[in-house]
Amino acid sequence: MAHNALDPAFDRLIDQHAPVRQIASGCTFTEGPIWHPAEQYLLFSDMPGDVRRRYDAAGVREVLRPSNKGNGMTYDANLNLVVCEHSTSSVTRTRPSGQKETLCTHFEGRELNSPNDVVVKSDGSIWFTDPWYGRMPGFGVERPRDLGWQGVFRLPPDHTPGAEPELVVDRYLLTMPNGLCFCPDESKLYINDTEQANIRVFDVEGGGRLVNGRVFASGIRDSLLPGVPDGMKCDAEGNVWVTAPGGIWVYAPTGKLIGKVSIPELAANLHWGGVDWRTLYVAASTSVYEIPVKIGPRNEPFMRARPASGAQTAPASGDEPLRLDPSRCALIIQDMQNDVVMEGGAFAASGSPQHCREQNAIPNAARLAAHCRTLGVPVIHVHFLVSPGAAGLTLNAPLFEATLDENALVRGTWGGAPVEGLEPMPGDHVVEKMRMSAWEGSSLETILKAEGRDILIETGAWTNMSVEHTARTGADKGYVMVIPEDGCSTMNADWHRASIEYAMTNVALVTNTDAVIAALS
Repeated sequence: MAHNALDPAFDRLIDQHAPVRQIASGCTFTEGPIWHPAEQYLLFSDMPGDVRRRYDAAGVREVLRPSNKGNGMTYDANLNLVVCEHSTSSVTRTRPSGQKETLCTHFEGRELNSPNDVVVKSDGSIWFTDPWYGRMPGFGVERPRDLGWQGVFRLPPDHTPGAEPELVVDRYLLTMPNGLCFCPDESKLYINDTEQANIRVFDVEGGGRLVNGRVFASGIRDSLLPGVPDGMKCDAEGNVWVTAPGGIWVYAPTGKLIGKVSIPELAANLHWGGVDWRTLYVAASTSVYEIPVKIGPRNEPFMRARPASGAQTAPASGDEPLRLDPSRCALIIQDMQNDVVMEGGAFAASGSPQHCREQNAIPNAARLAAHCRTLGVPVIHVHFLVSPGAAGLTLNAPLFEATLDENALVRGTWGGAPVEGLEPMPGDHVVEKMRMSAWEGSSLETILKAEGRDILIETGAWTNMSVEHTARTGADKGYVMVIPEDGCSTMNADWHRASIEYAMTNVALVTNTDAVIAALS
């Protein structure tokens, strides 16, 4: 089933011919897919069927009946399951032990309509929409409405179970508020309206106050295709994915519609999952579908929980083999640019091209990158680049002076370009810097936080400069640094060994490319 790219940016998110595989069928109306990051399974609601189901390697099975016609679900940072229940007009929380508590049921003394979709912010606050679908036949329990309007609410971090929620939007602004999601840095909240067929976006201020509400996207309808704005999620780059006619429509952070994901049935909700967070799960009418994608989700608090397998993340001891959890790893390829390591480059006279060949650093980094991509491990290229004349580059160190003197690493030139075989591929990240360390003045940490990665596999040049500086700072910041030494090079073997055998062993796990590939596998 072909997907529809309306802008080249869409191709970075999903292959236009990515398969749509049915993993569950025979349901009444599926909703609320959510992935458990520690135990690696998907929960989803069969709302009218009043049952909750689980999908894992063993297949699909029921885990709760009745489910109070649960709809939207998510986890908080402690992996407590938060559920919007239609039958009870409540938001509930179930702890891993199975203990369940009701968080809220009323506002201003009146029963909520039927909490529908829910998201947890990094401060622990819980945000949910409250249309009245759960008081309609089939989707809930038919009964009169108490409120008479449909709102969006927040439970603050210090919320006491049973206390009333806070109303965060004007009670008459939205007709049928449904899906909601935060942007990656949580500075914006998106809320869609099924009846109005639009998405609004609000700026989020301290204390959970929403301001500057405006229409982000409108006209989400098609007279020839079934589908409405319902479930909605944000990816790691801030693109908004919303159920819509024909499947899922994807909007860039600017509000531009960049593509459409085709789903065989009417789509109701979606979420990412899988060990690498590169599988999109879509609840669609009688079925649940999975689709491989190239980008992961916004880093929600619950995603930081670790798999139950206890994958080793520290240096191996004794004869125990190294193990690395791919869902926590990112690969850095640093300064592998023509001027740095190639014959004819600005710094070729230093001996760096010869040592790079001796180390086989380019092929080793390339095969490690290829392996990482197959596992969904982000590949991050860090490039030292300056404008012509090196404007903005301070000349406080000989290395920076040499960059100016040699007219090196100029953006747009052969010397500044990545070496052949290590060019960024679709889905990779590119970070620019004008310092030795990849952290200084760059977007590296923003990307890592968005991807939820805390184990960094670092390759590149030069070992005793950029690679070492980045490893030292990474260790100070709390990241686990892994150095496959044969994926790094510098001016000569002596300088390389001095860095690897002395400084680097105190801040990183030093290993080789084959060991890292095996550890990830």
